[in-house]
Amino acid sequence: MLHTLAVLVENNPGVLIRVAGLFTRRGYNIDSLTVCQTEDPELSRMTIVVNGDDQIIEQVRNQLSKLVVVHSVSDLTGESAVDRELALIRVQVSAETRSAVLQTVDIFRGRVVDMGRTNITVELTGDIPKIDAFVHAIQPYGLLELVRTGKVAILRSEA
Repeated sequence: MLHTLAVLVENNPGVLIRVAGLFTRRGYNIDSLTVCQTEDPELSRMTIVVNGDDQIIEQVRNQLSKLVVVHSVSDLTGESAVDRELALIRVQVSAETRSAVLQTVDIFRGRVVDMGRTNITVELTGDIPKIDAFVHAIQPYGLLELVRTGKVAILRSEA
């Protein structure tokens, strides 16, 4: 099962390698990792997506919490959270397929950010299933390049 961990860490050089090293030493694969400074310039937030059962995730959380550079670890899996991913997708187009590709982009609420004679680049933001569905829909036209940010997530506000 995929788990989304929100990890608040010190914003210092070497922190990323220490956190990633913890996963490597235990043989756990990171499916997605995003890191950015928070509203506090002293702290960064890591959103880590990792595959494992509840026991493995609990072990990972405990090990992360032991690192001096880690301030907090939260498992957002099963919580009421908002998550998004950004993708840039370059698609092959021709005079015959351009309008169909643009229509598909519109259906998925994507945005064309670059256009050439033989390809277009689309920016798409959404949850992982939406990005996956778009990639699947666009493949028959010729998927040339795909870049994804990885998941970012935040707890929903209380009502």
